[in-house]
Amino acid sequence: MSKRVGVIGSGFSSLAAAAVLAKNGFEVHLFEKNDTLGGRARQFQADGFTFDMGPSWYWMPEVFEQFYNYFGKSTADFYKLERLDPSYKVIFGKDDEVELPADYNALCALFEKIEKGSAAKLDQFLSEAAYKYKVGMEEFVWKPGESLLEFAQWKVVKSFFKIDLLKSISTQIRSMFQNEKLRQILEFPVLFLGATPQNTPALYSLMNYADIKLGTWYPIGGMYKIIEAFVEIGRSYGVHYHTSSPVTAIKNVDNKPSFEVNGQPLQFDYIVAGADYHHVDQDLLSGKDRNYTSSYWDKKTLAPSSILYYLGLNTKLQGFQHHNLFFDKDFDLHAEEIYTSHQWPKAPLFYACVPSKTDDSVAPDGCENVFLLVPISTELQGDDEAIRNQYFDHLVSRIKELKGIDISQHILYKKSYCISDFKNDYNAFKGNAYGLANTLMQTAVLKPKLKSDHIKNMYFTGQLTLPGPGMPPAIISGRMVANLIIKNNSRHG
Repeated sequence: MSKRVGVIGSGFSSLAAAAVLAKNGFEVHLFEKNDTLGGRARQFQADGFTFDMGPSWYWMPEVFEQFYNYFGKSTADFYKLERLDPSYKVIFGKDDEVELPADYNALCALFEKIEKGSAAKLDQFLSEAAYKYKVGMEEFVWKPGESLLEFAQWKVVKSFFKIDLLKSISTQIRSMFQNEKLRQILEFPVLFLGATPQNTPALYSLMNYADIKLGTWYPIGGMYKIIEAFVEIGRSYGVHYHTSSPVTAIKNVDNKPSFEVNGQPLQFDYIVAGADYHHVDQDLLSGKDRNYTSSYWDKKTLAPSSILYYLGLNTKLQGFQHHNLFFDKDFDLHAEEIYTSHQWPKAPLFYACVPSKTDDSVAPDGCENVFLLVPISTELQGDDEAIRNQYFDHLVSRIKELKGIDISQHILYKKSYCISDFKNDYNAFKGNAYGLANTLMQTAVLKPKLKSDHIKNMYFTGQLTLPGPGMPPAIISGRMVANLIIKNNSRHG
């Protein structure tokens, strides 16, 4: 008789775990509180526009390909993947912009033009980053964090001293490059990791390798195509998906894990909690069954939240690429406002995604699909309509100043999203958008653990645990938990 698994949540980690477990003979039931699957990677349609609500950067394509390969499939079986060229544009001021070409030789030429001698330094920087990426992907991200002994193998120990865990990425970049634009371009990938570049380990230059060497990609039809692929794979192996089904309590019943859905108790042999870890630990479990105390969580350093705007415009935008980073204001000040002083930013950096530059299907003819994002602290209060309108007006003004277009005159559709929405829709701890910060004290075994200490056969997965935030790490997290359950089941029958 098949062992029953109850999966909570439908983000990447939950969908990955569900599919792997179903392939290995488990009866899997997945429960999602919202009315559509995908977690933070949901999609919605309005007035002819199709908006991806969450992730918009497709990096580390081999992680997705390896997942599909496990089921005898490939990326091409589900969607067309297109490499973006340029990868993205950085706006430093009016008529002061840098486009990052996908071709590496062209990128080196660009760096050399901006700062003499920087092409050779970029080669050196990325050579070290490639090593960190290889070690990170092969030796570290697949460690489930059950014991420090996982890191005691000589190969891992030897690597540990070469991946720059104790040096900041800012120190590394600023010792090699003098031009402030190049420094900000190279520091950009860690901006959402949850700490300033000065407090982020240089290990995470592996993100630069992923960005520059592995490329920035986009699945035609939108990021939700990935969710649809994961759901299709799970369904082909018998995963049962239950939407509008919030889990309200988790308990041990007759020495088996059990949870309540819409007031109905359901019993399983295993539980995989892919919903927000803090919510599950503090709200769904009773005191004696929690892995951690409230004070433990209060001491955690979180990656940012965001204030977002989904816009449908009745015009095409000139001078924009698919990804656009507005770095025309003080980088360090905005970082300090996010991570240190925890205040609403005075003049924030922001990001504009225009997927209709690549994909005609996400907007009506002659129109543009736009997604604006400002990283903000998770400690802020009062993200009401007034503050949302204030920041929207600020972004509109900046875009008009820098790009010469008043987008407020072309809006067919507008929706905002902020801290309170992250809390309501995803039970997100403090309304975070990107999980725990990747600081040294929240790396590897220092992250919240994958296995429950008190509920038999209960596991946690997702961005608040190993290996960390982002789509590829979430996929790996789900696969790791599934492997632990398969291993446990084969050991105990």
